[in-house]
Amino acid sequence: MSDDNAVGTPTHEAPTTAEPPDTAGAPAAPPQQERPAPRPARRGPGCFTLMVLPGLVTLSAVAGFLALTGGFSGDWTSDADPQQDSAGGVNETYGPWLRKAADCTVVQPSLLAAQIDQLTGWRDDTGELTGAQGIAGFTAAQWRTWGKDDDGNGTSSPRDPADAIMALGRQNCSLARKITDLRTEGTVNGDLVDLTLAAYAVGIEEVTDAGRVPAGARTYLAEVKELLPRYETFDQEPLTGGGPASAILGAPVSTLVITSPYGSRQHPLTGVTKLHTGVDFGAPQGAEVFAARQGQVVFAAMTRAYGNRIVIDHGTIEGKRLETTYSHLSALGVTAGQTVAAGTPIGRVGSTGLSTGPHLHFEVIYDGYYADPQPWLAPPG
Repeated sequence: MSDDNAVGTPTHEAPTTAEPPDTAGAPAAPPQQERPAPRPARRGPGCFTLMVLPGLVTLSAVAGFLALTGGFSGDWTSDADPQQDSAGGVNETYGPWLRKAADCTVVQPSLLAAQIDQLTGWRDDTGELTGAQGIAGFTAAQWRTWGKDDDGNGTSSPRDPADAIMALGRQNCSLARKITDLRTEGTVNGDLVDLTLAAYAVGIEEVTDAGRVPAGARTYLAEVKELLPRYETFDQEPLTGGGPASAILGAPVSTLVITSPYGSRQHPLTGVTKLHTGVDFGAPQGAEVFAARQGQVVFAAMTRAYGNRIVIDHGTIEGKRLETTYSHLSALGVTAGQTVAAGTPIGRVGSTGLSTGPHLHFEVIYDGYYADPQPWLAPPG
């Protein structure tokens, strides 16, 4: 049971032999018994001497230095391309910043790295004509919104790789939060990562109008996803939805039989592999569904993918908003604006929307992002 949350041999010519200098018209050597002719007046240095010879002398000196020292030290290569010695050719020092910037469950370090690769190829000089600067291609206006001095060096700059990576993470997580809200409301449908990348590429308004990934963003998505595998080694630290350590939510159905857990999976109807944003609990058609915690109903209506869906706002937990959702219901027992207590019947199990059979699709949204519901749930009493 499930739902829709759901890149000829070169020729080598032989070197030509230099021809002897042309001596036509030159005076013949004087007989040995005669006195040498007077030397001609000395001319100034020729063009070759003035222009070429100094360069040859300099090159010889450099070659001698390299031969003696084995090359320039790292301090001489500060403008070198950072594509070296790590995942995807990226400077390994970027790894901690990529992981730190992935501050929400939708955005992973590999995704940020793939985006930067697609945008600039990790070069900071690709946007002279567009005004974009640095490896993440921020314009001055964008930087005023997202840029900070994240590495604490006293300067906030899009040309500082650490600052740029962190700013891109903030921008993406902000988009992910908005996309999550739109999906929660049933306004858009599709994979959260795809929708977030689409919003980055063409804007949140265009994604909202399309209700899915718009055609204008598909090429960008394909290019970023093609680059993802080369950066997977950056995804080493587990990413979780966070939340209090203790279970604070009650069981939304009387028996918590999990038929599909939270996490990446292949959707049984669409065949697309993406994040399953909640837990599916197997339950018979018409079984009662309960509010997992006291709160206010903020959404209760039919949606295309989720079928009959309820969203309850439980207020803040540790300063962050907590919501739960209940989908594919056969019937709605509450309306938007209604306040409910923990354990209040709010609807009945069904198979409406994109579903293969009766079940409850239950989600936890903490601080604007989907989280694994299981650590939040206390076992049925």
